[in-house]
Amino acid sequence: MSADDYDRFADDYEAENATSLLNACYERPAVLDLVGDVQGRRILDAGCGSGPLAAELVARGADVTGFDGSPAMIDLARRRLGGTVPLTVHDLAEPLPYEDESYDVVVASLVLHYLEDWDGPLAELRRVLRPGGRLVASVNHPFAQVLNAPEDDYFKTRLYSEDVELNGQTTELTFWHRPLREVVRAVTDAGLDLRVLDEPGPSKDTPPELMPPRIASGERSAFFCFLFVVAERPGVVH
Repeated sequence: MSADDYDRFADDYEAENATSLLNACYERPAVLDLVGDVQGRRILDAGCGSGPLAAELVARGADVTGFDGSPAMIDLARRRLGGTVPLTVHDLAEPLPYEDESYDVVVASLVLHYLEDWDGPLAELRRVLRPGGRLVASVNHPFAQVLNAPEDDYFKTRLYSEDVELNGQTTELTFWHRPLREVVRAVTDAGLDLRVLDEPGPSKDTPPELMPPRIASGERSAFFCFLFVVAERPGVVH
């Protein structure tokens, strides 16, 4: 998946992201819960897309900076955020254009699973975190591939594709599957202390009409999508 792909369907992705069960009522609330109190915190939104998470962080009092590899997504984010957030077109696979120890928190919302190599990007995210700062990331849950493609090798880091509906349009997205052990290895090899692996359910504020019956009944196995990671840069917070 390249930035050009997101440029092609940026408007449809933005429309879906704004109100969908998976984004608006599951992934984004879960990330915000894990980030916690952000008043006065400097936060880097890595892979900010059209800016919905950045907007919520700003509303909660954070000082936010963002980047994304898609120029079209950054254009949408600038329209949403105005001049409140410095935004840059940048590829997470490349060294980051930020100073060492610049941020209290880095959020990487549904972005790392587009990368085959996590070692370089995670090292860069660690570099820009202050000692005691945290990375909060969400990715496609690796166990979902066991259910969706049981014939494939779970333990192999590999490319796969899925057809997803964005604002009523079917689009093929490509991701990198990596087993859970590789998720953990990449985080710890980057010099980050793993604090949380989480698998939350949808937000309690989800509109009833968005909840499929099995999820509404409380069957957790009916909702198996993303894995959430919180990791900390060792050191004393100043």
